Amino acid sequence: MKLTIDKGEAKGITILTCHGRIIFGEDSNALRDAVRQALTPTARTVVVNLSDVTYLDSGALGMLVGLCSATRSEGAHVKLAALSQRLRDMLQTTRLASVFEVYETEEQALASLEAGKP
Repeated sequence: MKLTIDKGEAKGITILTCHGRIIFGEDSNALRDAVRQALTPTARTVVVNLSDVTYLDSGALGMLVGLCSATRSEGAHVKLAALSQRLRDMLQTTRLASVFEVYETEEQALASLEAGKP
């Protein structure tokens, strides 16, 4: 299934909900562009909900690593929420879990903002 991205908002924070597969190339570029568009001088955090992502290839994972690192160096934050067990295992296996801000649910990601975590 081709990647689709729904854009929503909660508590003033943009939430991008991904559906389908994220494959390096067109799909990963679409996600990168959606995150970049969501981050503005006044909106410095975006939550990416991956609950409906069925597959993420290594190239797309590399894009996410680069995106999170780049946005962090710019003073912005990308929070990942609702990863499937398969995606969680992938982050553990590749030892990339510490690179990302990962939350069980969108609500937990939003609560981290209220708790003072950017």
